Amino acid sequence: MDVKFLIAGDRAVSVEFGKEICLEINEKVRMLEEELKDNPIDGVIEVVPTYCALIVHYHPEVVRYNNLVEALKVRLGSMRSLETKKKIVKEVPIFYGGETGPDLEYCAQLEQVSVEELIRRHSEHEYYVYMLGFAPGHPYMARFEEPFSFKRREEPRVKIPARSVVVQQNLSDLIPFEQPCGWNIIGSTPLDICNYDKEEPFLLNAGEWVKHVPITKAEYDQIRRDVEKGTYQVKTYSLEKTAGERRG
Repeated sequence: MDVKFLIAGDRAVSVEFGKEICLEINEKVRMLEEELKDNPIDGVIEVVPTYCALIVHYHPEVVRYNNLVEALKVRLGSMRSLETKKKIVKEVPIFYGGETGPDLEYCAQLEQVSVEELIRRHSEHEYYVYMLGFAPGHPYMARFEEPFSFKRREEPRVKIPARSVVVQQNLSDLIPFEQPCGWNIIGSTPLDICNYDKEEPFLLNAGEWVKHVPITKAEYDQIRRDVEKGTYQVKTYSLEKTAGERRG
C-alpha cells in the first residue's frame, strides 16, 4: 500500500492514501480511522478523515513523531475491510426553489432541462459523505449518477443562509451556518446541520449516505417547528452495498 506520512504542524500527521477523490481511497481512510478506534495509540487526541487522508492529532510530549509513524504503520497492516458493513442512509428533506433556492431556475437553464427534471436528478440518487470540512458539520457529498455540467459560480456570495443546499457538477453540500459560498443555491433543508445543544451535534458523518427528499413549503415549515421543539427524528436506515460501491 502506497501511503505517505506528511507533517501537519507540530501536533499532527497526515496519513495520505492518494490524490484521487474516489470511494476506494476514501474507504482506506475510514478503515484506518476504524482501526485506530479499535486499537488506539497513546498520545493520539483525535483523527479527522478527509477525501484522501486521515489527519492524526497527537500530544508530542506523549508520543514522538517517529514513534507515532511506526505505530500507524502497524495499524495500517492490521486494517480490516469495510466491505461487509452496510451503508447507513439518512433522509434529508429539501424544499427546492423559492427565496431559499435562488439559483434553481438558473441551474435548470444551464442544464437545458425543466426545474422538475433538475430536482429529479438531484433527489433521485443517494449521496456519499466523503468528509466534513470548511465549517463544523459541513458535509462534502457526491452522487455517482447524472452529474450536472455546471461548476461553481464565477462570483461567490459573501454570505448565504444556514441550511442552504448548494451544488456543482456531482457535488452537493449542506451549509451549517451563515457563511460565504461560491456554489449554486437550489434549496434549503429545515434540519440543523450542526447544533451544539445536542450530544451528537452533527447531522451527518463521513462514510454515511444521504437521500434528499423533496418537500413543500408547508412541510418545510412544519418540520422546522418540530426541529426547534426537538421532536423531529431523522429517518435513518441501512442498505446493502452494491458491487460498485464495494469496489469503489
